[in-house]
Amino acid sequence: MAELQVDARRTNRDIAAAVGVSPTTALDRTRALRARGVIRGATLDVDLGKIGRGVQALIAVRIRPPSRRNIEGFRDWALSRPDTLGLFVTSGSEDFSLHVAVPDNQALYEFVVDELTTRPEVADVRTSVVYEHVQNRRIAPVAR
Repeated sequence: MAELQVDARRTNRDIAAAVGVSPTTALDRTRALRARGVIRGATLDVDLGKIGRGVQALIAVRIRPPSRRNIEGFRDWALSRPDTLGLFVTSGSEDFSLHVAVPDNQALYEFVVDELTTRPEVADVRTSVVYEHVQNRRIAPVAR
């Protein structure tokens, strides 16, 4: 799994050599991880600035009243937006943390003021601009 997290496009032969097993064994292990749902797929790492979405923000959103209908309705709306990278449904003072990528600060302002705050179930928003987004793409299973 660790070797696949480095580059999921590597050949099975390369993975086998890196971990010191036969290609057949490596393939069997990879297939078993997929069958158990540990590996759910592979994604592209896109340079957001190069596709015109150089500004990222995290937006904390509070929903009122916090009913299932309002929460699921907002979740579905937010995920349908082309600017949305991700969405966390959270506990605490906010119900959601929305991760967006937009072209510039004006677009962020327009998204928050013209789209987000006009939703009737949105009670409050707090926006934080992301200076740098660093992800840990190598996570190990918990030892048991």
